[in-house]
Amino acid sequence: MLEEFKKFAMRGNVVDLAVAVIIGAAFGAVVNSLVGDIIMPIVGSITGGIDFSNYFLPLSSKVTAAVLVDAKKQGAVLAWGDFLTLVINFLIIAFALFLVVKVINKLKAPEAPPAPAAPSKEVQLLTEIRDALKTR
Repeated sequence: MLEEFKKFAMRGNVVDLAVAVIIGAAFGAVVNSLVGDIIMPIVGSITGGIDFSNYFLPLSSKVTAAVLVDAKKQGAVLAWGDFLTLVINFLIIAFALFLVVKVINKLKAPEAPPAPAAPSKEVQLLTEIRDALKTR
């Protein structure tokens, strides 16, 4: 059974998948840093530092806190601001990924068009017959 597992683990698809997961995690860290450290400070300066994450709607009369963390301890709340912040972050990350992939695709060398397929034997024979008739 150990030998069978070794064959499975060393197949090309499994190794390729492992490499893709590791590179994906590293790329995710780069994108999160891009958004968190570069894009979001710019957005924050444009919007005046608005932070929606503490906006909520209390669903119970027991909730009197002004901060979301404390309000959740007091009772049920609808944390719409936190949801809105996550949606905005997702859209920014998706757009940043779109731009990164677009740049990477531009940097790739264009692939050479595939060579035309060789004509079949029948076509070659007909071409020879045509050429022979032309020379007569």
